[in-house]
Amino acid sequence: MSKFTVISFPTCPFVQRAIIALKEKKADFDVVYIDLGNKPDWFLAISPLGKVPVLKVERPGKPDAAVFESAVIVEYLEETAGGVALHPSDPLERAQHRAWVEVGSQVLMDLWRIQMATAEEDLAGARTNLSAKLGRIEAELGDGPYFGGKSFSVVDATFAPALRQIGVLNDVGGAGLLDGFPKVAAWAKALAERPSVRESVPDDYADLFLAPLKERGSLILGGA
Repeated sequence: MSKFTVISFPTCPFVQRAIIALKEKKADFDVVYIDLGNKPDWFLAISPLGKVPVLKVERPGKPDAAVFESAVIVEYLEETAGGVALHPSDPLERAQHRAWVEVGSQVLMDLWRIQMATAEEDLAGARTNLSAKLGRIEAELGDGPYFGGKSFSVVDATFAPALRQIGVLNDVGGAGLLDGFPKVAAWAKALAERPSVRESVPDDYADLFLAPLKERGSLILGGA
């Protein structure tokens, strides 16, 4: 059986996707944190793009291997790690879920622009883009509690880190990013309560996430 190690940065949402999938699969894994401002040579040797996450795979009797890019890591785990399935069995539903994973990545980019904004026009534009996507998600969601209904899926693992960020920004800065999206808000609450999601970040995640935004004077926090 393979042993996994996730090369990580404590607040990276893409890392969280991989960890959530590993926890859902009940896989044996470790987490190694690195400083992205001073990336070690051994990490650069296995990460062609110099990004986290990287999944180090130790296989009995074979050389260690590395898988990079969060979406690819999650697909690899779905194919090899056993445990509960994170994709629907129907091919069309599976393809649709994979497409919504890309929407999740774009939501994270909108959130990054919101967090980086120090001018009102930049913040307004980023909020508008995010709201447009949240409106499409609101229309797609059913009775829940998860994206596809009662079963937790790769789409849930993808959106959970973004919805966590939104929750912190709403709680601390009164951002109101889910105002007008009751189904998305209910989905966010269900994900926040799931053990694999809760345990995918350090206990001091909120402080670690907010610290650089406060230092930057991020407008979403009132320029604090």
